[in-house]
Amino acid sequence: MLIMPKAIPKEFRDNAVAMARAEGIPDTQLAKELGASESGLRRWMAQADVKRGARPAVTRSESAEVAVLLRRNKILEQEVEMLKGASAYFARENILPKRCSRWSTNWPMTAFPSR
Repeated sequence: MLIMPKAIPKEFRDNAVAMARAEGIPDTQLAKELGASESGLRRWMAQADVKRGARPAVTRSESAEVAVLLRRNKILEQEVEMLKGASAYFARENILPKRCSRWSTNWPMTAFPSR
């Protein structure tokens, strides 16, 4: 059975990041004082840097938007391929000679075909 770590409130994380930046205490010592893991504190600091624009990265909302756009792009590419096939089919139908039928422009025939 897996044990899930407890959820840490956002306010606590924000305060921990502010303390880490302001006080100049090493991350390991601050993490021990706060009762958090060192890697967790570093991850919170990295996420805060991304959020305020100090570090180039993709946020969760941006990655979700990219995923939606990629799915939409795939659908559109499939539609384009389908339309290409349909246009090729109808173009081929218009190029081939048509048979003489009642509804063609050659009806009624003005002359009898020779035998």
